[in-house]
Amino acid sequence: MSLDELYAKLLVKTPAKMALVVMDGLGDIATKANNYLTPLEAANTPNLDKLTQDAAQGRMIPVAPGITPGSGPGHLALFGYDPIEFQVGRGVIEALGLGLELKAGDVAARANFCTMNDKGIVTDRRAGRIETEVCEELCALLSKKIKKIGDTQVIIKAGKGHRFVVIFRGKGLEGPLTDADPNREGAKIPTVQPVDPSSAGQKKAAKLIGEFYKEALPLISKRKPANGFLLRGIAHQPQIPTFEERYQLKPACLAVYPMYKGLAQLVGMTKVEGPQTIAEQFERYLAEYNNYDFFFIHYKYTDMYGEDGNFEAKKKAIEEFDAALPILLKKRPDVLAITGDHSTPCAVKGHSWHPQPVLLTSEISGSDKLDRFTETGANLGSLGIFEAKYLMRLMQANARMFDKFGA
Repeated sequence: MSLDELYAKLLVKTPAKMALVVMDGLGDIATKANNYLTPLEAANTPNLDKLTQDAAQGRMIPVAPGITPGSGPGHLALFGYDPIEFQVGRGVIEALGLGLELKAGDVAARANFCTMNDKGIVTDRRAGRIETEVCEELCALLSKKIKKIGDTQVIIKAGKGHRFVVIFRGKGLEGPLTDADPNREGAKIPTVQPVDPSSAGQKKAAKLIGEFYKEALPLISKRKPANGFLLRGIAHQPQIPTFEERYQLKPACLAVYPMYKGLAQLVGMTKVEGPQTIAEQFERYLAEYNNYDFFFIHYKYTDMYGEDGNFEAKKKAIEEFDAALPILLKKRPDVLAITGDHSTPCAVKGHSWHPQPVLLTSEISGSDKLDRFTETGANLGSLGIFEAKYLMRLMQANARMFDKFGA
């Protein structure tokens, strides 16, 4: 019997309400430059601090020791899916999040407009974080000029800011492919290659994307700062069991960015559209409280400012989240977890492998008698250090959803 089969055998349906609140990239590291404080430790967080009186804390390894996760693996682990077993291309997630329907044979890519110099070197991977309106204009231009390449339809849709999605719809296409993204400034865009060189479908898709670049780049070459683009997470949609099948919970997603809506949709969560700020998301949670058993609520800005290396802005984002938290607590769920999908240390300016802090509170979570929710406090918490894929099981246990194992 596998561990998942054991959990399924022990499962007991209860009326408990649960909420998983993800402050994206929350975790950070203490450095001398910031007086050995993390943004979470430096922030004024009276509402989070009050929650710790009746909570357990710990740290979570997002994938495995030393492995830095993307947002996809980080969130799939939080949803209780082994991110190594269930590998999903970022393009698939982004496409779903934008409301696009993927068909059999579709290959989707997550795209960023970027800035390149006259030698083809990427000088800014995010094109100065152009406004969504500029992205929409550029995507409309590309869509008008490139509708098909050979026998393959090309579908382009703008996301938020500098992000967009490209779907290639044709016969005999397959992913995954390597990224057309150097993942750093100061290098040229690499040519896409098949992950499996023996796959005819991957070879065809790689060749197709090469042709797409040849046609698309000249169309925007005079645009500044967005005169280039990067493609990554190039893949087709995999089969994955739904969240409701796995946990016997009716789930809803309250997220702003398409990436996270797509991740939620991938596992069968209902996307609740409309709210834009964290306060609005919490207000909508109150309105939807009786309609769902489980709520996934996503907050982006802790990750965004961590990637910018902006300690003060990340600290402020945490404080803005904390100020909105009392709205959620007007209808406090039976089980509440607050954490990140990974760490995004300001010193790293990107995702990292460092375990992210987690706070878990319920009627039976117990208290770790900690004054604050911080990385330092989480190191002392009763949850210890564990793999993120077990968080959902701990939430279920706190909801009394498991029968006793054995005599």
